Amino acid sequence: MAEHLHIAAGDKDERYRALLPQLEALLAGEPDPIARMANAAAALAATFGWLWVGCYRVIGDELVLGPFQGPIACTRIGHGKGVCGTAWARNATVVVPDVDAFPGHIACSSAARSEIVVPLRDAAGRVTGVLDVDHHLPAAFDAVDAAHLEAVARLIGGFPLNTPSPDDIKDIA
Repeated sequence: MAEHLHIAAGDKDERYRALLPQLEALLAGEPDPIARMANAAAALAATFGWLWVGCYRVIGDELVLGPFQGPIACTRIGHGKGVCGTAWARNATVVVPDVDAFPGHIACSSAARSEIVVPLRDAAGRVTGVLDVDHHLPAAFDAVDAAHLEAVARLIGGFPLNTPSPDDIKDIA
């Protein structure tokens, strides 16, 4: 098992492209979703140095805090509540350039200025959790982050990078 990631300096697209195959190798063969979430959060935090990165798991009608890197976080979030609950309800990635402008934003950290949340899905396309990332700067996330973090979400879900995700299959049908 590798102890260190090898990420060369570059723009964020280049860093994601360097990270993804290493993360795929790290998570390959690991059946436990909590372990996959933990290593993915650690790898993303080490690569990008964001304010907060972690996962919430769907348990009943709530998102429950899972593995994360960063300051103390909200423990439970209702379906459709805040950015995380909205991404879960929509089953879609939500990019928020200014968290103060997002209706119903849940301020787990007053230092967060922007956020991106990506659903984690099972093989049937059901949301099983979310990957949540906060940044201390406004407008820190864009389509580049969305595309690559959706790939990370597939890896967390146990899907290899070179196979279609449940969303890809729906889009083709």
